[in-house]
Amino acid sequence: MQNATADEPATKPGSPAPPRASRAAVVANPTKFDDIGAFRETLCSAMGEHGWSDPLWLETTADDPGEGQARAAAQAGVDLIVGTGGDGTITSCAAGVAGTGVPLAIIPAGTGNLLARNLGLPMDAGEALEVALTGADEQIDVGLANGQPFVAMAGVGLDADMLNSTSEAAKNRFGYAAYVVSALRHLRDRPIRATLTVDDGPPVRLRTSGIIVGNVGWLQAGVPLLPDAAPDDGVLDVVVLPARGGLSWLAFAVHVLLRHRTEQIFRATFTRLRIDIDREHAWEVDGEVIGRTRRLDITLHAEKLTLRTPVSRHAAEPAA
Repeated sequence: MQNATADEPATKPGSPAPPRASRAAVVANPTKFDDIGAFRETLCSAMGEHGWSDPLWLETTADDPGEGQARAAAQAGVDLIVGTGGDGTITSCAAGVAGTGVPLAIIPAGTGNLLARNLGLPMDAGEALEVALTGADEQIDVGLANGQPFVAMAGVGLDADMLNSTSEAAKNRFGYAAYVVSALRHLRDRPIRATLTVDDGPPVRLRTSGIIVGNVGWLQAGVPLLPDAAPDDGVLDVVVLPARGGLSWLAFAVHVLLRHRTEQIFRATFTRLRIDIDREHAWEVDGEVIGRTRRLDITLHAEKLTLRTPVSRHAAEPAA
């Protein structure tokens, strides 16, 4: 048998083509980076070291914070969409990619990063990129609040007031502590009179400072606000916060931190929830204040989101 010569083609006619290198799209919020160009170079270099092609690079804008870019990337046939920014950017990317089957990876670059924290994703950009390129995919739920998608939490009352009164300068300087200070200022605000209708159950009337719905359950600093919430369980969870009063808030904090069950705290799981309140109030989804309303209709999104998560999250799962 003769050896092949240097002039012969590397692939003979009829031979299978070499495998295509994987390609990602990056949807980046440029306002979250001091030097977006340096971040892009670092990310492209890391992808090249893993054998990936240069990514499709898309930046968010004030008019489109990520949904349109993520949808366009999925339609372009990429293998992975990497969202990098705060919770608002990630939620917008999720809205654009949910139901497509294209996995979404997260490189956290915000103050809250609630979904990333609840899923055990690294806060370090380099480590998060490693998960994006080598992690495992899982299907998670997406919620809708008055038609607005969310992947972590939505709410009306205290949490929206807290977000409204926390400046970007304070967040940049103090991080999550800026939210805590803002929340303390609102603890004595006039309570809301709310009526909750959970699935097909009877209306429940309550006085409260706010109502929070979660697809995930843990706040920053490991606070288990909704400890039973899981992003892949096919339901959403709701908790009603106390009305104003120092003792009621102290009791609430103790029950939450110790994860005690008590009838004094209204909790429920649902697939449909209607919240009616006695006056217009600010409401939010995933850290973004949407506006003011007297009613929230919250449901599960029909489509699941494919999310790239650490392999360690799946290590203990039984084989199919």
